[in-house]
Amino acid sequence: MPRPLLAPHRLAGRPLARVAAASALGAVLAIGAAPLPGSGGAAPAVAQELPAGPDRQAILDVIGAQLDAFRRDDFATAYGFASPMIQRLFPSAERFAAMVTGAYRPVYRPREVRYLDMIVERGQPTQRVWLLGPDGKAVIAHYIMERQPDGSWKIDGVTLHEVDDLSV
Repeated sequence: MPRPLLAPHRLAGRPLARVAAASALGAVLAIGAAPLPGSGGAAPAVAQELPAGPDRQAILDVIGAQLDAFRRDDFATAYGFASPMIQRLFPSAERFAAMVTGAYRPVYRPREVRYLDMIVERGQPTQRVWLLGPDGKAVIAHYIMERQPDGSWKIDGVTLHEVDDLSV
C-alpha cells in the first residue's frame, strides 16, 4: 500500500506559506500522513469533474515539459510551470531549484516516468505519475494542477508517496 513520503503544499487546507512562512527552506516540506485514494482518502472524481481532451493533454504536456527542464537543469523554465502560489512560496528560480534538488530527487532526476490516472484531490485535478528515483526507489507523485485565468495549466504542488514495490 502506498503511503505519503512528503506532505502536499497545503496543510489542513491552509497554504503552507502561512503554516511555515518563517521556516527555513528545508523545513518547508513536512512528512505527511494523508491516505491515498482508495484507502479512505481523496476518492477519484466522476468523469465530468476531470479535465478531458485538450485540457487533459495540456496537463500531461506541462508535467512532461517541467520534467524535461529538470533533466537539462533549466530551472528558469521549470519554475515557469509552477503556479503563482508556488512562485510566491519560492520567489526565485534559485530557491525553487534548491527545494526540488533537495527534497524532490525523484522528480528532479527520475530514471523512469509512467503517467497513471487523473483524480480530483482537494478540489483540483491531480495527475498521478509513477517515478523511479535516482536511488532506485519508486514513488507516485501527485501533481496538483491549477487552471490559470488565460486557460493554461500550472503545477500547484507535488506530493510524493512511497510504494512498496517497483510495479505500477
